[in-house]
Amino acid sequence: MPIFAVHYTYSDATVPGRTEHRPEHRAWLNNLVDQGTALTSGPYPDGTGALIIVRADDADALAKLLPQDPFAQLGLIDNVRFVEWLPVMGAFSE
Repeated sequence: MPIFAVHYTYSDATVPGRTEHRPEHRAWLNNLVDQGTALTSGPYPDGTGALIIVRADDADALAKLLPQDPFAQLGLIDNVRFVEWLPVMGAFSE
């Protein structure tokens, strides 16, 4: 199954909302980890965004999944970019 790198971009304007709704966002991500869909995720230390590594059948399936994120539903993500990624060594290689 393909692996995708999902990049979220955040702005300073969304900090209060992200702080308030982070528990719901992380619960959603943890559920994806439990399902084997999300492999890992975490914010960028400078606060500008986050990276999520996800397994999905294809780009269309991922495009349907990401709007379910509570951050997305609340308009707390300024931009979402995802690209199929092919790890050739290490923890996520096959």
